Amino acid sequence: MKLSIVIPVYNEKNTVKNVIRRVQEVDPGMEKEIIIVDDGSNDGTQEILKNMNQPNVKVVFHSKNQGKGAALHTGFAKAQGDIILIQDADLEYDPKEYTRLLKPILDGRADAVYGSRFLGGPHRVLFFWHYIGNKFLTTLSNMLSNLNLSDMETCYKVFKKEILDRITLKSKRFGFEPEITIKLAKQKARIYEVPISYSGRDYSEGKKIGWKDGLAAIFHIIRFKFFD
Repeated sequence: MKLSIVIPVYNEKNTVKNVIRRVQEVDPGMEKEIIIVDDGSNDGTQEILKNMNQPNVKVVFHSKNQGKGAALHTGFAKAQGDIILIQDADLEYDPKEYTRLLKPILDGRADAVYGSRFLGGPHRVLFFWHYIGNKFLTTLSNMLSNLNLSDMETCYKVFKKEILDRITLKSKRFGFEPEITIKLAKQKARIYEVPISYSGRDYSEGKKIGWKDGLAAIFHIIRFKFFD
């Protein structure tokens, strides 16, 4: 089997080389490819990636910023693996946990796996209102999808490629998270959650998601449940 690791990148010059190194160090027990999609970075990230010369790394550039969802669409289209894993470029999530994330799929129990920040793994103590917002969005998503996830907005999502191939994705920005969750539920996909650690950043360290993205997520949950 082959693992495709899709890394959407936007203005992450301080972390992108480190995250690629850490992903390369992981041995998932199978062949792996790394697909990096630069979403119109303008801080020097593109120059770093243009000098990337590793045989299992593909780098794709968007000419302008389109959003995380758009970068993931591009990465998924390039992926050739049997399993696809999403990795952010900001080092909030630890690639050492790939083995845990992959196990339910490799055991034949799951079509998708979510890494939950709220199931007991160590995490950096940060924003209370982000936590409340995340819980609200996850609860709303669960109500409309009839799932019982603890962390719908997590970055760490892993999919069998065959399940992704049955889904048409539309969201170009952070609406990807509720969209893929609602559509997996509609596909009656077998979803597992596993606990992960989380080293969150604050805004001075480059965190990008904000309250407007939370409002957009509410819209997308309702949109993809009833109108898509």
